[in-house]
This record gives sequence, C-alpha cells and structure tokens, in this order.
Amino acid sequence: MASSIQALAYFVAQSKDVSTWQRYAEQVLGAQTAPAPGGGLYLKLDERAYRIAIVPGAEDHYYASGWELPDRAAFDASVAAVRAAGVEVTPADAQTLAARQVEALASFVDPSGNLHELSHGRTAGESAFVSPIGVRFKTGRFGVGHTVLPTLNFDASLKFFREVLGFGLSDIFVFQPAPDAPSMRIYFLHAASGRHHSLALAEMPSPSGCVHVMLEVEDKAEVERADQRRIEHGVKLMATLGQHENDRMTSFYMMTPGGFALEYGWGGIEVDPATWQTTQTKQVSIWGHDFSVGFA
Repeated sequence: MASSIQALAYFVAQSKDVSTWQRYAEQVLGAQTAPAPGGGLYLKLDERAYRIAIVPGAEDHYYASGWELPDRAAFDASVAAVRAAGVEVTPADAQTLAARQVEALASFVDPSGNLHELSHGRTAGESAFVSPIGVRFKTGRFGVGHTVLPTLNFDASLKFFREVLGFGLSDIFVFQPAPDAPSMRIYFLHAASGRHHSLALAEMPSPSGCVHVMLEVEDKAEVERADQRRIEHGVKLMATLGQHENDRMTSFYMMTPGGFALEYGWGGIEVDPATWQTTQTKQVSIWGHDFSVGFA
C-alpha cells in the first residue's frame, strides 16, 4: 500500500512565551514570522503562509505533526482507514480550520500517544518568501522537513503507520547509546514526496513530545553559518556538525524554545517510494555528530 500522504506539511509547537520563537526563527533559523490567531506565531519558510505554527500554552513542547493529502478523496480515505483501525478521529472545528488555513482537517493520536493532523486544501494564498538573513529552505513537495517522535509502543505504532497510513520504510537502525545500555529501535519512514524520511519512530521517551525536527537548506555553507548564529545567540548545541549514514544529511543539532532539538541540514538524499529497498544503518553518522554535547 503506497501512502497518499505527500509530506510533513507543517508542525505545531506550544510555547509559554511566543516571542522566544520569533527571535529564534528570524535570527537563528532565518525564517519569516507573522502573527497567528489567538496570539500565536507563523514561521514561514517558503511561499506558503507558514510551515511551523506556534500556539500559546502553559508549557513549552511539541504539539502536533501536520500531514498533507493531495485531495478530498485521499483525505476521506485516510480518515476512514484510521477509524477502521479503531483509532478515534476528531474533525477540526471552524477555529482550527481557520488557524491551519486548510479546507479540511482531522486529528488523531497514534498508538504511542503522539498527536497528528491530516489535512488537505490550503485556503491561504501564496506570497514571496523573504528570509531576514538570506536563507533558502528545501521545502516544496518535500514538506517542512521531518519529525522524529517518541515511540514507546513501537510495534503497534510501526504497524499503524505502515499498514493504515501506507508509509514506506526507508531505513532501520538499532541504537545502543552505551555498551551496557539497552538497544533502542529508530525506524525511518517516507511518504509520497521522495524525502528520505518525513517521519521517524524512536523507541525512547521525550518529555517535550518530540526527539527532534529537521529543516533542510539549499546551501551547504548555510549550515555552518547557522551554527555560528547559534553561538552568537546562545542557543544550546545538541550535536556537532556531521553527516548521517542513512540519508547522507550534513547537519548539526540545536535546542529549540520548545524543549526539543532541531536538526539544521543540507544534502539529504531522495528516494523513489515505488522502488526503494529498505536499508539497515550500522552507525548514526559517517563522521561527526557528537551527541554527548547535548548532555553537557
């Protein structure tokens, strides 16, 4: 079963102080920002009105992953499949539809407790993207990037995303953080867009609701420039510059105001969902990516 889901269209984060995201987005990431309903904030990475939505709340954490369907028929079929799997689906009210700027939206919670939104049909027009600091992001049909979610009910979650929503399995990695530590599975899943992975399921807890998100830029040098901006603005480093083995992404990781990490990268490979054969990664990275700095 091939996935009708095109890509991770957006993600939503909750914030106690939305202004912290505005500074971070404009001065570190290079995103445009605009006010969102209810005192929220839109982060714009391309011609779309937003790719990241920040909503005010009582705590800083990752709120939801937004998955895009190509048309109403695909949306209805995906909603029906989720319901047929015994998972409750909640149609969006008018306020949420207006905030997400879509024609139809329905949300559900996956077997590991993560909130997801299925949507189709954008109601806002497109406008030129002008980065405050000249950054160009790789988005378009590939979506905002990818998200890695805490997945403690791993087998049920993997079955759900593979069999119910039709995600393809790009890569398998069994991670052992220390010789005496238990191993954890991280499986990388692709949607229809061809991004190596739009979703990864990580068999580990994450109090923030997300292990990390990834944004990809069009220029390799921009990754190093972003690391310098991170230093200048006092943003915590979560992993040093390196290149992953599975998707060949050259990147570094830093903390977000939401309490989860963000991978800022360049050069990720694309896959053909119709022909890609699942790989099995033996190591996190070909070089670099020292994650121990995140615990310092």
